[in-house]
Amino acid sequence: MAGQTPPYPLLQRRCRVRKTHVIRKPPMTPETAQSILDQAFAPWVNALHPKITAISESGTTMIIPITDDIMRIGGIVSGQALAALADTSMVFACFGYLDAPEPLGTVTLDTQFLRPATGDSIRAEAEVTRAGKSMIFTRVTLIAEPSGKPVAMATATFAR
Repeated sequence: MAGQTPPYPLLQRRCRVRKTHVIRKPPMTPETAQSILDQAFAPWVNALHPKITAISESGTTMIIPITDDIMRIGGIVSGQALAALADTSMVFACFGYLDAPEPLGTVTLDTQFLRPATGDSIRAEAEVTRAGKSMIFTRVTLIAEPSGKPVAMATATFAR
């Protein structure tokens, strides 16, 4: 671990004996993340009514309700809505890993649709698989609720 920068911002202060103490700020909470989502993301993303239920260094869980607005012919959720949920949840997985919002650009987004998405809601479970100085690699599984069946999986690469 020597020579590596920790994945979270640090605050430092000097004490009387001239030693540097590292003070970690509290981790990002779902409420803080939700506030960032509500205030800083595009209106069409927020039109999905996403709710962040968990966020930590190990990943993020988001949920969107299945509404008539995101359904297509046949009564299933549109692929565009699922891809937007996948991308957004992976961005927040990065924020959780970094413990702070940071400008990120989606470099790649690869989505595999496994089965038609139906039910009451879609849950996204996203995680960072690797983080470097300039790129972050992530993956997500989208799960239909209440069935608990995966409906899509996605991977993405983000530029820092």
